[in-house]
Amino acid sequence: MKNPASTIAIHWIRRDIRIEDNRSLLSAFQQDKPVLIAFIFDQDILDKLDNPEDRRVTFIHRELQKLQHQLEGFGSTLHVGYGKPEVVWNQWIRDFQLAGVQIDSVHVGRDYEPYAQARDRSLASLFDEHGIAFKGIKDHVIFEKSEVTKDDGLPYTVFTPYSKKWRKTLTEGHYAKAESLEWCSSKTLVQRNEVNTTELPSLESMGFRQVDLVDQWVPSKKIQPQTLHSYGEKRDFPSVAGTSRLSLHLRFGTVSIREALRSGLRHSEKWTTELIWRDFYQTILYHFPHSATDSFRPAYDAIPWDNNEAHFAAWCEGRTGYPLVDAGMRELLATGFMHNRVRMVVASFLCKHLLTDWRWGERFFARHLLDFDLASNAGGWQWAAGSGCDAAPYFRVFNPSAQLAKFDKDEAYVKRWVPEFGTARYPEPIVDHATARLRAIDTYKSVLKPT
Repeated sequence: MKNPASTIAIHWIRRDIRIEDNRSLLSAFQQDKPVLIAFIFDQDILDKLDNPEDRRVTFIHRELQKLQHQLEGFGSTLHVGYGKPEVVWNQWIRDFQLAGVQIDSVHVGRDYEPYAQARDRSLASLFDEHGIAFKGIKDHVIFEKSEVTKDDGLPYTVFTPYSKKWRKTLTEGHYAKAESLEWCSSKTLVQRNEVNTTELPSLESMGFRQVDLVDQWVPSKKIQPQTLHSYGEKRDFPSVAGTSRLSLHLRFGTVSIREALRSGLRHSEKWTTELIWRDFYQTILYHFPHSATDSFRPAYDAIPWDNNEAHFAAWCEGRTGYPLVDAGMRELLATGFMHNRVRMVVASFLCKHLLTDWRWGERFFARHLLDFDLASNAGGWQWAAGSGCDAAPYFRVFNPSAQLAKFDKDEAYVKRWVPEFGTARYPEPIVDHATARLRAIDTYKSVLKPT
């Protein structure tokens, strides 16, 4: 380092790849010390990805390149590591100490997933050993942990009363913009010539390959008022551009949840409700971490799933003979995205029609969805299976043909993704709806009491 600042604060990016409206970054600035912005490619997470062309890794890498360029405009840099977080932080602390720099504090947006909670507990001990304050800030949700609870202080497990309390509790302060970008300057950020730069590693050096991200599948970060105005009327029709497609940006924090809510409150009641669902699932995962891998309602773990591997393969590949299901699965494989209405249909079909354990589908979505978020993914799958905290009753079985007639009656969506539909090349249904429905209800009823 050349003439380094003797004491710095670090903003560690995790689920917030931006400097605009970032409460964790603002917290770092408020320490009145030069701020260094850092990111770690977490090997504990990346090593679990079995696809070297995982779209999400390319997306993150691309967004970090944009952020690096933005920071260079302030004369600063992005400090990047690759490895297990505790190993990386041990190395960084040693490097800074050798350079005569003291880390005063590390500021992060809180993460509520079980792995993240365990990681941060371990790192809190490490930072404490070195006299470094570790400050977690609420950033990627509006309400967290126990901020919205029942009157007795217990967490809600049903969405409707949670939503009502959420709205009642909300004030402008909860979604006020964090003026973090306005703080950025050569006087507040650690300058590039003051640090031994750790360059952004290449994808190849981490065992991945770059994937072309087609713009139409990686949506704009701009929240379109006209889309929100018609969201309530158009959101269920997969052939129509009726949704915001912002789930990817909210997942990785390339758009602030507060910016999203400010737009929702101005333009769409229904879209705001979807943002409340997002908070709800994060709260459920925090209070009930077992729900990431096990049924929220333990009785549902006794269901004797059929788990027919040939049926599961047909579902994965989009060749079930049910066109709306097949279109959704093919859209997912081709783009990393699936329309939300279709997600419900394909999830219900796997759990109910094929009697396949919801965890099989949850893991498949986790592997392929660009916007994969553990809380929402597990919550959505358990809703479809009936095993979740706020679930469709087990005797409700979506009819995929009726869903097609209602939400894609012109078959525009199906024909886009299943071009052989209507020809001899399209397969017959792998199960009969009426028979499969009765089997599902009887199977569930065999181990569950009616609800």
